Amino acid sequence: MTARILVVDDVTANLRLLEAKLQSEYYEVALAQSGEEALKQASGWLPDIILLDVMMPGMDGYETCRRIKADHATTHIPVVMVTALTDAEERVRGLEAGADDFLSKPVDDATLFARLRALMRVKQVQDAWRMRAETARELGFEAPADPDETVAGARALVLGAEADAIVDSLALDGLDILRCTAVEEAWARLSANAFDLAVFCLPDDGTEVLRLASRLRAQASTRDVPVVLAARPAQKAMVLRGFDIGANDHVMLPVDPNELRARARNQIRRKRFQDRLRAELDRSLEMAVTDPLTGLRNRRYVRRHLEGVLRSGEASVLIVDLDRFKPINDTYGHNVGDAALREVATRLRANLRASDVVARWGGEEFLIVLAGAPAEYTVLVAERLREAVGSAPMVLGEVELTCTCSIGGAIGATGAQPDAIIGAADAALYQAKAEGRNRVKMAG
Repeated sequence: MTARILVVDDVTANLRLLEAKLQSEYYEVALAQSGEEALKQASGWLPDIILLDVMMPGMDGYETCRRIKADHATTHIPVVMVTALTDAEERVRGLEAGADDFLSKPVDDATLFARLRALMRVKQVQDAWRMRAETARELGFEAPADPDETVAGARALVLGAEADAIVDSLALDGLDILRCTAVEEAWARLSANAFDLAVFCLPDDGTEVLRLASRLRAQASTRDVPVVLAARPAQKAMVLRGFDIGANDHVMLPVDPNELRARARNQIRRKRFQDRLRAELDRSLEMAVTDPLTGLRNRRYVRRHLEGVLRSGEASVLIVDLDRFKPINDTYGHNVGDAALREVATRLRANLRASDVVARWGGEEFLIVLAGAPAEYTVLVAERLREAVGSAPMVLGEVELTCTCSIGGAIGATGAQPDAIIGAADAALYQAKAEGRNRVKMAG
């Protein structure tokens, strides 16, 4: 897994050492020797990960990190602070500035590459969602509001016999915490419920816990739950293995409450950001196949749906056209006309099966696909829809009016061409109009 890494350090020897290590693993590397230079490189080169020295003259690593995370163009880039400082307060300060992790000087190669691989996995997923969401915005779909910065109410699961301090620390931020003592119980809970964070304490033999982390990544419903490992210093190799199989972060036992809370907040916020991107995409896709006036499916969707149905079975098509609709717009205005279309859409939907698809075909026309419907049933449905539209007046604010409809239908066998069936239904509709409207006509 290759990546573009920006290394920031004011000491040339440190830069060259990290550059050599990274290039030996085939990473693409750029260098910066100050905070100001790092900001320019970050916005211009857009690296995948930034390795950022803490102690630099002028703008230090903390301020540089804050500015990187405050810039919309670079906020998604993971930042790993590289420091000789070992005080927990300094780590908390960096995490609160937006850093994703810390590496201590001299940098251990195994730890470095394990963290890079883990961060790259997360970033690749988020980049994919970001690109899709950006495409949706370019097509004119509005983005939802940013997720709340507070983490109160987030759901966390804590696994392990040494979890008391972890639970007490997370509770200070208002998290809703479920504690488990057995791996299988944790798996059952995580599989059945939505969680924003999982913290796993590693026992002396952490094989089962690491296997649980791997299982989470293999299942779609739990794949995006952030996993934080809590381990003792002697369990370094186990933590690195955890990163390789999907863990997102780690904290050392006994836990420093402030550091744990800072790491948990970062993980929860990242997940909420990713959830927001996914929701934005889902909403955009829904809008792309929905008629904005009636809430029905649109022309593009229903045609593709019909094509899919015909690949494996027969389908009936009904085209519903409202009779003499133009005078409604001319007499009462387009607001009333739009309200009438919405009311017709509601009546059509209420008289169809859940498996049937009804779409606004254009103007005052609607197209309905009935999968696997025989001729007799198709006619019964068409008559029911005609009756539903025209039998009762529509009360539209201060206006009350009655509108009838004409319906043309056609049936297509398995493998038939959608355009041919739609054309046949349209021809039958034209005949129904010619014979006096307010009637159903099936293609011969």
